[in-house]
Amino acid sequence: MVIKKAELETVCGVTSRLPENEGAEFAFVGKSNVGKSSLINALVGRKALARTSSQPGKTQTINFYHLNDSFYFVDLPGYGYAKVSLELKAKWGKMIEKYLRTSGQLKLIFLLIDIRHDPSENDKNMYDWIVANGFKPVIIATKLDKIKRSQKDKQVKAIRQGLNIQDDTRIIPFSSETKQGYEEVWALMEEMQHKE
Repeated sequence: MVIKKAELETVCGVTSRLPENEGAEFAFVGKSNVGKSSLINALVGRKALARTSSQPGKTQTINFYHLNDSFYFVDLPGYGYAKVSLELKAKWGKMIEKYLRTSGQLKLIFLLIDIRHDPSENDKNMYDWIVANGFKPVIIATKLDKIKRSQKDKQVKAIRQGLNIQDDTRIIPFSSETKQGYEEVWALMEEMQHKE
């Protein structure tokens, strides 16, 4: 997929009304510091479309990126960041829930999990919650370049067991550095875009 045009079109805070977009939407969710901004930037071939930060918990809004004037990447707030108040966490949860329940264009949710670690309690809750809302997430195991090649299968298995996911759920190991997994993620999105 060649991205000729990419722009941050809408930013929704806790009280904002969600946009009613025409094109397909692909949502990305994961805990703070899982590499979500880096993944989005790698997929669109831009260095700084989604702002990366050494300070986790930076995405506090739902960001809609319009690509090629035809579809959207939806960057959901990172969860599980310890320094954020419970009140704010609850508001983010409501915001994500509102989006999942009201978007008419959401085609696929990508749940990002750091391949180096077993899924956290927050990861499990998020996975279960997405499934409970009637969606079947695709797991992207980020930071693949940070582990030895020989560890990959073991870590993917740990994610599968840790989340207790359905057998046919896809896990795509991904590296924003080497672009491994890039083709697979795009192929999936292109397939879903044309599905009614």
